[in-house]
Amino acid sequence: MAELAASARRGEAQAAQALIDDFLVRVRAAGIPPQRLMATQLDGREVRTDKTGWYVNKKRSVAIGEDGAWYVLTVPSSALSRFTGVKLEASDPELVVGRGGRDGESGDLADFLARVLAGD
Repeated sequence: MAELAASARRGEAQAAQALIDDFLVRVRAAGIPPQRLMATQLDGREVRTDKTGWYVNKKRSVAIGEDGAWYVLTVPSSALSRFTGVKLEASDPELVVGRGGRDGESGDLADFLARVLAGD
């Protein structure tokens, strides 16, 4: 059962990565520049990261890096990171952004990427 679930997650990540790869081609062709990504600590403070890219949602809790990686932008709180910033680790991308979140905060990855391309 666990192997079946892991296989499903891998399949979802591959499908999401294909959407992301297409998004990177389109966002660059559209001339939409990447920006320095900021992360939110669990205590609510915003900190710099070591990545640039495009925010996927209005909440700015997930982003796609220039390298095509998927980044979750919620990080543990640390007094030191307020001064030094944080180093982000890539996560497996998901086809549903904000799964389980409130209306407007969750939805299909393709829809969120289309909004970024439309400038919303």
